[in-house]
Amino acid sequence: MSDLVRNIIRFVFFLLVQVYVLNVVPHLHQLVVPYLYFLFLLWLPFTVSRGGLLVLGFLMGISVDYFTMTPGLHAAACVLVAFVRPFIINILAPKDASEFTYREPSPKAMGWTPYMVYVLVLTILHNAYLTLLQWLSFGSLWLFLLKIVTTTAISLLLIITTELLFPRKLKFRTNTSS
Repeated sequence: MSDLVRNIIRFVFFLLVQVYVLNVVPHLHQLVVPYLYFLFLLWLPFTVSRGGLLVLGFLMGISVDYFTMTPGLHAAACVLVAFVRPFIINILAPKDASEFTYREPSPKAMGWTPYMVYVLVLTILHNAYLTLLQWLSFGSLWLFLLKIVTTTAISLLLIITTELLFPRKLKFRTNTSS
């Protein structure tokens, strides 16, 4: 299956899971909101250009916004994640090109520790920015921070569960000289 078809299927899958499963499940509390849809952006191949990442981030976010009736909140958070993603990958990627031979980020490609740092940083960034945009005039700083922590914790739990339940068959990059 080509990368394009695989990523279209992932886009639709993550969108449907977010909209028809995670958003419908009654929340345990106003502070616990599960988000998994942005994992689509984290799983995109390393070779996607920065412009392509931004467009895909906007499309994923605006699609979630359409179903949740939130005008641009998820789109803004996804575009921020798509913008920061290449910088985080450059920091965490092995400097030796021979060690960096897979096409997309995963625990197998990056190792569990760098991959979890990658996921943690982008998850915190996504949830903090989304929560900030939702609250805009938050009254209690502690409640704001608690919502970010709980949302990030449940999102990380979902991401780790997804990684363990659905391991991806990774392809090697064809040209590792550049």
